[in-house]
Amino acid sequence: MRVRNRKGAAELLEQNQQIVVQNPTDFKGKWAERFGNDHPIHIEVGCGKGGFITGMAEKHPDINYIAIDMQLSVLSYALDKAIEAGLPNVQMMLVDGSQLTEYFAPGEVDLVYLNFSDPWPKTRHEKRRLTHANFLKTYQEILPSEGQVHFKTDNRGLFEYSLASMSQYGMTLQKVWLDLHKDEAFAEENVMTEYEMKFSKKGQVIYRLEAQFPKK
Repeated sequence: MRVRNRKGAAELLEQNQQIVVQNPTDFKGKWAERFGNDHPIHIEVGCGKGGFITGMAEKHPDINYIAIDMQLSVLSYALDKAIEAGLPNVQMMLVDGSQLTEYFAPGEVDLVYLNFSDPWPKTRHEKRRLTHANFLKTYQEILPSEGQVHFKTDNRGLFEYSLASMSQYGMTLQKVWLDLHKDEAFAEENVMTEYEMKFSKKGQVIYRLEAQFPKK
């Protein structure tokens, strides 16, 4: 998600250090201390404006959530939602998703969410896609054995690429939705992102998958 630079975004993050982690490398292997409990940790890489992460945190108070984005203005909007919601199980990091092993110890994260990631359609930009093998390797290192990645997108090309990339990496596709919003049984469980709400209103198909890494 790309948005215009937001005036005062840096100051907003600085003023809310109880939510925005200023020194994430200090908590590698120690995130239980940051949250004050040993609940499972789920992270969203590329959190957008925060609708998904705050919605999930409200729905599952026994899980700790970390929203990750590398764009200052984007994270500031996500922070707005977190402040308004006042949820104790949400933290945020302004970092690059390719460097997650600097912030999390092996097996410290229980689940990775990728929602409406930039498709980077040009071949020369393939390595920037969040489901490229390089990123998958990073996720595998911070997840437990047989950890999972849950992925949603409206982009058919990126979805097809991700199916192939994950399969070639050795991951098992646990569940695949070719039209998520037609699954009435999953509707109550599904928490939509801002993009998802926008696209679904236009009648666009939403794709989703749950993929599991091989046993370590």
